[in-house]
Amino acid sequence: MKKLLVLALLLFSLNALAQEKIEVTEADYANDRVEMADQFRAEGKIYVLVGIIVIIFGGIVVYVINTDRKITNIEKNLPS
Repeated sequence: MKKLLVLALLLFSLNALAQEKIEVTEADYANDRVEMADQFRAEGKIYVLVGIIVIIFGGIVVYVINTDRKITNIEKNLPS
């Protein structure tokens, strides 16, 4: 039964890997336009995006500092 399940999942995943080939042009190599960022700036959504990134980064920093304090406290309480 496991072999049949693995085979079925493998066949379904192979279909997901099949993609159409996209032509690469000289404009792609120049890369002088970032369409998504330009669109966000035009609609004023770039500030929301930057705010969310700052909040997530701030949360990660607070978590790391809090964890470091807890570990330091545990290390002080351990008998040497």
